[in-house]
Amino acid sequence: MFQPVVPFGGLGGWRFLQETYDSQFKAFTESVQLQRDTDYFRETIGSIETPEQFVADRRLMTVTLGAFGLEADIDSRYFIRKILEEGTTNDDALANRFADTRYAELSDAFGFGPGEYLKVGEATFVEAIVDRYEATSFEIAAGEQNESMRFALYAEREMSPLAAEDKSNDAKWFTIMGEPPLRQLFEKAFNLPSAFGQIDIDQQLSVFKKRAKQEFGTDDISQFSDPQKVQDLITKYIVRDQISAFNTNFSSNAIALTLLQG
Repeated sequence: MFQPVVPFGGLGGWRFLQETYDSQFKAFTESVQLQRDTDYFRETIGSIETPEQFVADRRLMTVTLGAFGLEADIDSRYFIRKILEEGTTNDDALANRFADTRYAELSDAFGFGPGEYLKVGEATFVEAIVDRYEATSFEIAAGEQNESMRFALYAEREMSPLAAEDKSNDAKWFTIMGEPPLRQLFEKAFNLPSAFGQIDIDQQLSVFKKRAKQEFGTDDISQFSDPQKVQDLITKYIVRDQISAFNTNFSSNAIALTLLQG
């Protein structure tokens, strides 16, 4: 399989990836294994009528969970089945109990739940999952070359749609706080400590909004409907991530040098 090329880290690596994204993404999605997976999904998903049938097919699970960035749950068949069975219409549905909104997105995409309608036979459903799977798979592959590139690509893909959603500003912040890739990117962009996630959730919200005002002049997430604002966010993340990595390496080298000199 074609592996994305990220020749160096930091902003230089991000600029290179942006400039070559179309050609690299095309080569990646034309890889034999990826095409086999997506072709199988297209051919098979329409025959699925129940969550039980779905979780019994590991290849369908691989594409679908990968599309939502939930590939780590591939072996949690009962859990995913319950996520799909309960749907999202009821407030106490399993998918709605998680701060990570990707579970609700997964369940809603299928429509297995009570009061919902099954969407697996719709062409728009199939292509939406395939497109998302290809994008996510490329992000993971880029992250294997440089982890910060995965989070940057994810933010570039997800921030504008989130900014345009018809819900309150606080609800959008809670989505960011509950979605691990976005949370990690914002924490690093705002230079927050690693233990930040351990404080009260409402205090976290207050800190995120305060830092957003300091960095961007406003805490309104709708500002990220502007692609340039998304790039500003990503730039802050990559620069601070690079500084953090440099400081860590420098400290380790300084300690080693001190020990050798001693």
